[in-house]
Amino acid sequence: MKYGIVIFPSKKLQDLANSYRKRYDPHYALIPPHLTLMEGFETEESPEKLTEILNSIAQKYQPIHLKFLKVSSFQPITNTIYLKVEKTDELERLHEELYNEMPSDPPEHPFVPHVTIGQKLSNDEHSDVFGALGMLGVEHEETVDRIHLVYQLENGSWSTYETIRLGKD
Repeated sequence: MKYGIVIFPSKKLQDLANSYRKRYDPHYALIPPHLTLMEGFETEESPEKLTEILNSIAQKYQPIHLKFLKVSSFQPITNTIYLKVEKTDELERLHEELYNEMPSDPPEHPFVPHVTIGQKLSNDEHSDVFGALGMLGVEHEETVDRIHLVYQLENGSWSTYETIRLGKD
């Protein structure tokens, strides 16, 4: 089965992201706006075992402060537009520990914390949309206290298997 580990931001930020995603992201209906901590990975490990590993990792981390900085893009690699999140030491350590402890391959790309708002755009569309959204002032901060183990369904959508609180109970 294919799993991933994500942070779902607050409803306020999800509403902001979705206001763009419904127009510019073909994955809009497949998963809510999220910050990916671990890209999708295939494993034969049971979801209960994955949850056990995640619980042990999550106990070592306090709730994480997220600071959304601006609208950015992965161009020229892909025509993906996103809300950039400040990369903190704690976020980086959590990302690295997940990849070290979970049964998966090393990450395909360097860790860039973000929430996607547009992807799979043509070059012209990317240029137009990024030009317009690049002027948006994104000043948003929040603290999240949960990470989520998600799994992919046959239709390509993602569903939450388990929500894990950060910090000791």
